[in-house]
Amino acid sequence: MSKLKYANGNKPMTEEQRKDMIENAAMYYGYYMDALNIDWRNDPNSSDTPMRVAKSFVNDLASGCYNEGPKITAFDNVDKYDGIIFQGNITVHSFCSHHHLPFMGKGHVAYIPSKDGKIIGLSKLNRIVEFYSRRPQVQENLTMQIHKHIERVCENTLGVGVMVEANHMCACVRGVKHDATMKTSKLSGVFMDNNNLARDEFYNFVRDLK
Repeated sequence: MSKLKYANGNKPMTEEQRKDMIENAAMYYGYYMDALNIDWRNDPNSSDTPMRVAKSFVNDLASGCYNEGPKITAFDNVDKYDGIIFQGNITVHSFCSHHHLPFMGKGHVAYIPSKDGKIIGLSKLNRIVEFYSRRPQVQENLTMQIHKHIERVCENTLGVGVMVEANHMCACVRGVKHDATMKTSKLSGVFMDNNNLARDEFYNFVRDLK
């Protein structure tokens, strides 16, 4: 089986391939615990840990690496709506590719359809965020991947705005050991116009969620 070129890449797998990967990962995680001098085989609370970790990684934490992307149907903009479509406070659960520690927060996404463009259901925005969140990565890449996907499925969109706010355990439990919120955003189209109207409305929508 070929490897992912990048940790936050995507290579869908069959159930059989997934099962083989979990068994292989569990074996190597046991070696990892051995290297840390943990007698996990004789500890009733740790004896199943390698398999638990492997399953959680493949089926949950990094499922976005191995699952097919969300099935999204785009519809004609029959009402000729050309205002902002916004979905905020979408749950983000991910983990950094540097230390494999979680970062958690919220995603806010918006797009403005053209009158002859496409629109998608609000739940599909949640599915896009979830799909890209479930993989090891840095927050900047997550933000850009969400943006690119929305831009691709919403044909002829006038602009896309994405913001991710998250707390990173790699900063809270190691290193500086400080609680802090990281914010990243990616804007395109009318959200980048000099008059700032769409951009200001997007950020006001985010602020109103607080």
